[in-house]
Amino acid sequence: MSAELSDLYRSLTVAVDDVTVAPPEVVRRHADRRALVRAAGSALAVAVLLGGVAVGGRLAFPVDGSVPLPPPADTPAPPSVAGSSTPTPSASAPPTPQSSSPTPSHTTAGGTRSGAPTGQATAHAPTSIPDRAFFVLAAANRTGLESTAAGPVLPTLCGARYASESAVVQRRARSIAYKRPETPAGNVPDGSYRHSITIYRPGRADDALRELRQAVRACPEQKMPDDTRVWRQRILDPGAYGDESVLFELRAPYPAGMGDPGAYEVRLVRAVRVDDVVTVLWEQGWEYTAAERAQVDADSRRAVAAIENWLG
Repeated sequence: MSAELSDLYRSLTVAVDDVTVAPPEVVRRHADRRALVRAAGSALAVAVLLGGVAVGGRLAFPVDGSVPLPPPADTPAPPSVAGSSTPTPSASAPPTPQSSSPTPSHTTAGGTRSGAPTGQATAHAPTSIPDRAFFVLAAANRTGLESTAAGPVLPTLCGARYASESAVVQRRARSIAYKRPETPAGNVPDGSYRHSITIYRPGRADDALRELRQAVRACPEQKMPDDTRVWRQRILDPGAYGDESVLFELRAPYPAGMGDPGAYEVRLVRAVRVDDVVTVLWEQGWEYTAAERAQVDADSRRAVAAIENWLG
């Protein structure tokens, strides 16, 4: 810097309008520092850009020779080059929309219950039957007579055999006597049930009901052991119980001297499926009494409600 220029600059260092001009050495140092900052910023920007390209290169072209991964969703696909042997990554398929159909529901005696349709396995099939799975008679019908002795859970139907028996997980049964509300306490019962609960392997409970229907239809009449009468069997309208149900009757004339002339002894059997469980209510009577449909229907509803409460 020339002497005249230095003198001229120093003359400007006097206060002008109360503003002091910085000495030339300070101005020079500030200018040098700004130049260094600009150079460092440029180097950092280049490093970031190169790093991004390197990362992007690893995503699009793996070094191990595997199939290239698709680019991120917000990254445009590179333009195709004619003659290039590198396959262009295909766009990923859009997600399959979920069905808006509601969960299937099944009408039961107590209302509508959601659950698996016929033949569909449940997610958590039970493996044991607790005492609470058995229904309790209404207070007006109770006699206190109950037994868990072994015995058949279905009447004989011309010697029918059921393939679904091989799919039984567990079965429990009991016999329970009931009375009608008008029957005085201390009198003999008005009827009895053989009540059974059977767990089947997932998806096999509906086979049990199908086989039972076939057995009834294939045995329209028969003679029972130690009984000279001819019993006739027929399928009845089962009503809405559980996921599906079967109701049939066995009918025979009363033996001589029993019942009113021309009257019939009637037994009713209802089997109800709830998921992979089948409960059977077999009305067996008491000393030649006849089953009443209203009583069997009411106790069937109680039996289904107990099963549904157990299965949750």
